[in-house]
Amino acid sequence: MNRENYWASQTFWKKCAIWVTAVMFVILIFLTFDSVSKITAGTERVPEYSVINKKVFYKYSEARDILVPEICCEAPLFGKKLSNDEAADLIDLGKLTIQAKNCMNCHTLLGNGAYYAPDLTKAWLDQGWINESIRENLMVDFLLDPEANARSFGTNRKMPNLDLTEDEAKAVVAYLKWMSAIDTNGFPAWFKPIYQKEE
Repeated sequence: MNRENYWASQTFWKKCAIWVTAVMFVILIFLTFDSVSKITAGTERVPEYSVINKKVFYKYSEARDILVPEICCEAPLFGKKLSNDEAADLIDLGKLTIQAKNCMNCHTLLGNGAYYAPDLTKAWLDQGWINESIRENLMVDFLLDPEANARSFGTNRKMPNLDLTEDEAKAVVAYLKWMSAIDTNGFPAWFKPIYQKEE
């Protein structure tokens, strides 16, 4: 075979494809482990599940030019302080409920899902819940009976009744509170949080 035309041969490109695939596979494995280490609960940007025992709010960071989550004083969800394991179990139930009820068919969570209904990434801090003192109860009431507690804000979009139990509704609220504590690097950018009392 003429060496000058080797780069144009089928053998050359097969070898290139094999090497590129092998290198990219190694890079993919590395990136997977790197990503998992950064998105696991208890890491720098993703708090432990027990964060649902704390007050979660947003504060503007001049250095980053975005709203960033701040965690401070005790504010147990539904007035009951949970251990990290108990909080993890409650949040797991909330996550499974969201998956079982196909919430992402309408909603977006952490950038995944549909855009028919509101993004839920920071739903815990949404202005629609009026104020912090009644928020968790309003959220549970809404999840149990969306028709009677609907606030469509002029869109005429209504959430169907998902036939949740009270335990499932509370678990979904716990999941949403925990998710709001994740540092999403300013996503979604247009979000404006509920009025928050200064500590």
